[in-house]
Amino acid sequence: MKKLGLIGFPLGHSFSKKYYLEKFQKENIQHIDYDLYPIERISDFPSIFTNKDFYGVNVTIPYKIEVMDYLNELSDEAKAIQAVNCIRIMHSAEGTPYLKGYNTDAYGFEESLKPLLEVHDKKALVLGNGGAAKAVIYVLDKLGIQHTLVSRTKQTDNFTYDEINASILAEYSVIINCSPVGTFPNIPESPALPYEHITAKHLFYDLIYNPEETTFLKKGKEKGARTKNGYEMLLLQAEKNWEIWNS
Repeated sequence: MKKLGLIGFPLGHSFSKKYYLEKFQKENIQHIDYDLYPIERISDFPSIFTNKDFYGVNVTIPYKIEVMDYLNELSDEAKAIQAVNCIRIMHSAEGTPYLKGYNTDAYGFEESLKPLLEVHDKKALVLGNGGAAKAVIYVLDKLGIQHTLVSRTKQTDNFTYDEINASILAEYSVIINCSPVGTFPNIPESPALPYEHITAKHLFYDLIYNPEETTFLKKGKEKGARTKNGYEMLLLQAEKNWEIWNS
């Protein structure tokens, strides 16, 4: 039985496990299992990848950066982003594992964003500065969209939420929520923006997919903005993972 899985901590409801097990059933893919591996320390990771049956792993919070210390190679996009969410594990005839890290979040985000973009979408605000934001920034750079981070604390070349005003929102038409604000069960929460200045020229993209429509997206839609949640991004990156593992 070949093994795939997800590492992170803690691991609650998993989109990945449900997605792949349903895929295996629908497509009659046999002799492969996908399971969750909650590890409290990244130092526990070798106990998983030294198992010869493992040939692929997804990585989630909080290990997308730390896991790179255990990899033999990074793909170009993972190297640029400095965060990994997909690992292909190859074993030599002697059983020595060789691990290559990828970032398929970038692929999923790019392919789901591009159809939404309009001619005037030249600048983006990126809400949050965690690992997910790194993949988003990589894609924005690739697409030639200028961007500025928005976070709670002032750092070099970023805005704080308190600084966002009508003038800034008129300049930045794309707003991407990479923060966990508004995720189930904290559904009523939303990033602290002056939503009264949002117009139909804006695009609201939320990496969150649970709930399907966050309060952030709801507030954007009320002002006529185009809106998109993170579900398609997840589907696209999941299929990209499968392609990588089986290439």
